[in-house]
Amino acid sequence: MSPPRPNLFVVGAPKCGTTALTRYLEQHPAVFMAPRKDLHRFGRDLDFRNRPRIDEADYLRIFADADPAATPVLAESSVWYLRSTTAAAEIRAFSPAAKAIALVRHPTRAAHALWAQNRLNGLGDDDLDDFGAALAAEADRAAGRRIPAHCPLPLALQYRDAVRFSDQLARYRTHFGDDLMVLVQEEMQADTAGTLRRVFAWLGIDPEVPVDTRRVNTAKAVRSEGLRRALAWTPAGLKGLVPAGLRRGISRRLRHLNSRHAPRTPLDPALRARLDAELAPEVARIEALLGRRVAAWHAGGPPPPADPPLSP
Repeated sequence: MSPPRPNLFVVGAPKCGTTALTRYLEQHPAVFMAPRKDLHRFGRDLDFRNRPRIDEADYLRIFADADPAATPVLAESSVWYLRSTTAAAEIRAFSPAAKAIALVRHPTRAAHALWAQNRLNGLGDDDLDDFGAALAAEADRAAGRRIPAHCPLPLALQYRDAVRFSDQLARYRTHFGDDLMVLVQEEMQADTAGTLRRVFAWLGIDPEVPVDTRRVNTAKAVRSEGLRRALAWTPAGLKGLVPAGLRRGISRRLRHLNSRHAPRTPLDPALRARLDAELAPEVARIEALLGRRVAAWHAGGPPPPADPPLSP
C-alpha cells in the first residue's frame, strides 16, 4: 500500500507568516504536519545550491505514519513554492485534490523583512548590510554576479521579484481555483483566532479547536557581525571530516546563539516612500486578485505592527 500524499500545501511567501501558520496548523488534532518545514520537494526552477533536493521516496516516507482517518489533513509548508514558476503545476499533478494556502504582506515590508532575514541567516545569504544597496545590486545578481558563495538560493536576493505576489497568486489560482486560500499577514496578526477559525472551516475540520497563538518567530538581530561572517566560511578540511548533516546542525545552533530578539532596523523613510510608489501598482494588482481593498496597506487603515510576529 503506497504512503498517503499530502493534501494541503502552505506555499509561502517568505516573511509573510508561514512559520506562524505552520505552528498553528500542527496544533490541530485533525492535521498531520510534516515535522520539517521547507522541504521544497516541488519547484524544479528553484536553484538551491549546496543542498540536495529530497527525492519522492524520502518525501513520501515523511507521511508514511500518518493516519488519514484520524488526521484527514496531511500538510507541508515550504516558503518558496509561491515564488516558483513550476511548483503550482507540479503540486497539482502530484496531489490533484490538494488545497493550497498562500500568505502575502505589503510588498515593501515583505521585501525589507526578507533582506533582514537573509542578513541574519549567517551563511552569507546576503553580504550587503544596506537594504538600498541590496536593491541596487539586483540587476548584477540576476546576471549571476555578486552572489555570496554560501547563498543557498540566489533568487532570494531578488527582493522586488520575491514580492510581486500578483503573478504568483494568479498562477496558483489558475491551477488550484477555489482550492486556494490567500491570507494577508497583517490581517492574520490583527485577528489570529478569527483567521484560524476561517482556515479550519475551509479545511473541513473543527474550527473551534483552541490554539496557542502566542508570538512566533519574532524579529531578530545579529549579536556579533564577526561570528556571522565566520559562519559563512567552512574550512575545506572540515568538509571531509564532519558529515554535512552534522555541520548544518552545528551551524544552526551557532546562528541561534548569535541572534537576539530585537525590533527590526527601521526602513529608511525616503527609501520606503520610493518603494511604496514603485510597488503601488503591484498592491493594486494583488487587491484586484483578492477582490477587495486591504485596509492595512493604505494610509488611514490599521497601522502595521512595529515588530511583526507572524514571519517565517
